[in-house]
Amino acid sequence: MRNPPGDTALNARRRSRELTALGDGESIDLLVVGGGVTGAGIALDAASRGLRTVLVERRDLAWGTSRWSSKLVHGGLRYLSSGNVGIAHESAVERGILLARTAPHLVRPVPQVVPVLADTGMYQRNLIRAGFLAGDVLRRSAGTSAALLPRSRRVSAAEVTRLAPTVRRQDLRGGLVAWDGQLVDDARLVVTIARTAAGYGAKILTRVAASDVTGSSATLTDELTGEQLSVRARTVINATGVWAAEVDSSIALRPSRGTHLVFSAEAFGGLNASLTVPVPGTTSRFVFAFPAAHGRVYLGLTDEEADRDVPDVPQATPGEIDFLLDTINTVLREPLRHSDIRGTFAGLRPLLDTGSAATADLSRQHAIRISDNGLITVVGGKLTTYRQMAEEAVDAAVAHGSLIAQPCRSRDLPLAGAGSAAELDAVPAPTRLIHRYGTDASSVLAVSDTSLLRPVADGIDVSRAEFSFAMSHEGALDADDLLDRRSRIGLVAADRERALPAAREAVERNCANES
Repeated sequence: MRNPPGDTALNARRRSRELTALGDGESIDLLVVGGGVTGAGIALDAASRGLRTVLVERRDLAWGTSRWSSKLVHGGLRYLSSGNVGIAHESAVERGILLARTAPHLVRPVPQVVPVLADTGMYQRNLIRAGFLAGDVLRRSAGTSAALLPRSRRVSAAEVTRLAPTVRRQDLRGGLVAWDGQLVDDARLVVTIARTAAGYGAKILTRVAASDVTGSSATLTDELTGEQLSVRARTVINATGVWAAEVDSSIALRPSRGTHLVFSAEAFGGLNASLTVPVPGTTSRFVFAFPAAHGRVYLGLTDEEADRDVPDVPQATPGEIDFLLDTINTVLREPLRHSDIRGTFAGLRPLLDTGSAATADLSRQHAIRISDNGLITVVGGKLTTYRQMAEEAVDAAVAHGSLIAQPCRSRDLPLAGAGSAAELDAVPAPTRLIHRYGTDASSVLAVSDTSLLRPVADGIDVSRAEFSFAMSHEGALDADDLLDRRSRIGLVAADRERALPAAREAVERNCANES
C-alpha cells in the first residue's frame, strides 16, 4: 500500500511553523473547524483533492465524541430493524473500506456472540437469527468477502463458552455468531486520519479556537499564547459535532448519551468476542461487552437523552450503570458488581432535532446544511461512515465555493501505517504495536535511548517510546494528550495516576529536544 506523499509527522514545531504561515496571509481554499473524526476526514478528503486545507481544533484531536465511541465499526445491522436500509448499506460499505483498504491495521474482524439460554423465547431467537442473516446480505451487497467477515452461524454451547468463558453454562442451549469490525481505538483512528491529511498538505492545528465563524472567514486564537489572527477562506466547514450549534446558531441538536463501563479482562475470563445480550423486554436493543486494548473489556451501550448544555466530558449516570450491569448479568454465571468496574466513559451523539419523542428514534443519518452566511455544517452520522460524510461535505464545499478540485480519492487512500497482510506481518515489532501503528511500529521502536522501551508503568502495555512518538509524530502537546487520547490509559483513574510521571517526563524531554 502506498504512503501519503508528504511528511505525516505532527508536532509542536510544525504547528508553530504553520501558524506563522497563516499569519502571513497564506491562501486557504477550505477551513475546517473541529478535530474529531468528521473534521479529520474532511481535511484528508479535501487535501487529497488538491485543496489548500486548514483544520483548527480548540483542544486536541478526538477531544469530543470521537473518543467516546464503542470502538466498533458497525456494518449497519441495527438500522435494518427500524427500516433504515440506506444507512445500513452505507455502514456496511464503509466498514468494508476500512477493513480492506484504508485502515486494515486499525480495524479487525470481531465475532459477536449471542448466547441462547433456556429462557430465550423462540420468537426472539428467530428474530436475532433473521437479523444476522440480513447482516450477511448487507455484507455481500457491500462487496465484503466472507473470507474477511465470515457468514453468521449457529454454534454449540461449548463454542459460546470458548468465546465468552463467563457465560452461564446452566441451561445454555448454544448461541448465534455474526462478525463485525472492531477498532483498536477510536481516538487513534482520528489521529491517524489527521496525520494522513498532513501528508497530503493539510495544516492540522490543535489548541487553536475559531470564533466569529462565517462561510468565508474566522478569527483564530492560539490557546497556548493568546495570539489572534483573522483568516479568510474560500469555504468554511463546521465539523464541531455536539458543539455545532455554538458555531452556527441555526442548527438545532438533540444530544443522546451513550455510556460504557470499563472492566479488567479478568472479570470476563478472557473474552474472545463481542458478547451481545438482548435488553429484556425489547426486540432490537442489545448491550455488548468486548475485549479492548490494555487488557480491558468495555461494556455498553445506552441511549439516553442528554442536556442540551454540552459538558466538556460527559459523565455516566447511576441509572445507566445499573442498566448495563443488570442486562449483562442476565447471561453471566457470576454477576458483575459495582466493585468490578474500573472506569466509565460517556459520549454524546450529535443528532439533529426532528421532534421525535425519544432520542433512540432520531435518525443516525448525517446532514449537511448551508447557512445564510455560507457556512457549511455537517452533523449526525456515525464514526463508521465518517469517510462518506467527509466526501459529501467536501463536494458541497467545492460546489458552493466554486473550487477547482480533483475527484474524491478517499475510498482507496490508505491511512498512515496501513499495509497489506504480508507487509504488516513483515514489520519487526510486537503484534500489539502493529495493531496500534501498522507499518509505523518499527519507527516507534527506532529510539537511540533503549530506556524508552520500558513500559510507562508496571502492568501497563504502553512503552515510553510510544509517548515519545506521540510527541514527535502524533501532535500530542501535553500529558493529558498522551494519557487520554494517544493512549487510553486515562480511562482507568488508577492506571492514569501510575503513568502520569512517565507522561510528564515525555513532555519535558520533548521540550528539551525542541529548544
